[in-house]
Amino acid sequence: MRSGGIIHPELARVIASLGHLDRLCVADAGLPIPPGVVRIDLAYRLGQPGFVDVVEALAAELVIEEVTMAEEAGTHCPEVVAAVRGAFSAASVRAVAHEDFKKEAAGVRAVVRTGECTPYANVILTSGVPFA
Repeated sequence: MRSGGIIHPELARVIASLGHLDRLCVADAGLPIPPGVVRIDLAYRLGQPGFVDVVEALAAELVIEEVTMAEEAGTHCPEVVAAVRGAFSAASVRAVAHEDFKKEAAGVRAVVRTGECTPYANVILTSGVPFA
């Protein structure tokens, strides 16, 4: 058994397989997951686990060079945007229309579904490298 970090077997496998510029989406409970995209479903009831909890756990394990969020998040859930910016402070931030975000989610390695019920609490994380 691992002594810490991400212990969910499927999520740990995906994290370990990410290479430079691979993308991983962390989603609220309502984001449509495109057919053919791996779904790692962490939700066990509405609200649990929370989006920010999952983002913070991933931030401890990943090097991220860019985060992509819906433009609408800035208006509807600024606290979520602030938490993502804080968790990935070295990453550039890109905002796109929510409809475009959903299209981009079709190209990610996996979608990690949380139990979050806050609209627009979604992020696509673009993997970086731990060296310059």
